[in-house]
Amino acid sequence: MTERTVLVTGGTGGLGGAVTAAFLDAGWRVVVPQREAGTDDGPVRVVADLLTPEGAARAVEVATAEPAAPLRAVVNLVGGYAAGGLVHETPVEEFERMLRLNLRPTYLVTRAALPHLVATGDGAVVCVSARAAVSPFPGASGYVTAKAAVRAFADAVAVEYRQRGVRCNTVLPSVIDTPANRAAQPDADHRRWVPPAQIAGVIRFLASPESAPTSGAGIPVYGRA
Repeated sequence: MTERTVLVTGGTGGLGGAVTAAFLDAGWRVVVPQREAGTDDGPVRVVADLLTPEGAARAVEVATAEPAAPLRAVVNLVGGYAAGGLVHETPVEEFERMLRLNLRPTYLVTRAALPHLVATGDGAVVCVSARAAVSPFPGASGYVTAKAAVRAFADAVAVEYRQRGVRCNTVLPSVIDTPANRAAQPDADHRRWVPPAQIAGVIRFLASPESAPTSGAGIPVYGRA
């Protein structure tokens, strides 16, 4: 019998599919918000715009709707990437768009879920940042800043809720080996990229009871050096 629910934002993407599969294989009830109705192929799907407080609340409502499987974990995968020029060449609108796409859903969903995670006394939040947050590269100042902000937010949650039984950790992957990334960089050395399934395994561990002593960590998940 399923005993735990995880809410996976961004669960329809290249990484999200692997994360969803990892939790389903481990026997979790998985809730995946999405902007449009989709197929019923394993996870519980809910139409919700996570850029709005109402959408985040709706996703959490569905995630907490099964008393036999209380919400025990939130995985924040939603985000976006855009390359551009240097800082002085980057329009403020593009900079702010990266902050909105990467940080706002993480904040709104986590805020809505925290009271429920506190009620269980054994909750977990996992946020996906990026290697770029600690090792920036030129031409993506908005993305780099947004991913660094995601990590800082996760650290704040870890400090504020540690004594309330909720842990929060961050995963910092390098370039993820997804079809979209391969299409965008066809000439790159894909052998150095990290497979989604490897990241998914780390995320599942951080959401599971086995990781209970760990909070406030930033876990690198890199491909081959």
